[in-house]
Amino acid sequence: MAGQEVERGVDGLVDRARNGDQAAFSELVRIHQHEVFTLALRLVGDRTLAADVAQEAMVRAWKAIGRFRGDAAFGTWLHRITVNAAWTQKTRAKRHQSQDLAVIEEQPETDVRASPEIAGERAELRSVLKAALNRLPEQQRVVVVLKDIYGWSHKDISDSLSISVTAAKVRLHRAHLRLRDLLKEAS
Repeated sequence: MAGQEVERGVDGLVDRARNGDQAAFSELVRIHQHEVFTLALRLVGDRTLAADVAQEAMVRAWKAIGRFRGDAAFGTWLHRITVNAAWTQKTRAKRHQSQDLAVIEEQPETDVRASPEIAGERAELRSVLKAALNRLPEQQRVVVVLKDIYGWSHKDISDSLSISVTAAKVRLHRAHLRLRDLLKEAS
């Protein structure tokens, strides 16, 4: 029940923001800022650049809120804007080196029942997986983050990246094959 109430509250804020209510949009920013920053960080791998991406995404969202049709949840729409802002920022920065993804690492293990050995193994696995993800080509890495970490559909990924659904599936498949090879090398 509480989730439905929150969603209705977000819908109400979106409606008010569409009508130019800056306070309503500020509340939407407050609600979504952490997830937007986390996605940006996972995509660009640098906290400073991620903050710029998150800010750019919010500015773009404010400018486009009047065109938000509600076909997807507001959060999904905001994620798409964040992905596009990340691509733009990375292009502007002309970074040719592999960016450090903060995938998984951002969330520390909180299972107090885990033994020190298991906690150590998990930390090592996170490190190996992060290194393997960082070695993927950027186009594959983004698809892996969006699909495997955020659970986006192939359609949402294709829309966000302006590629076909088939291309999204192919990139994900190739990325998984490459990750498997990289993880075998690491073991």
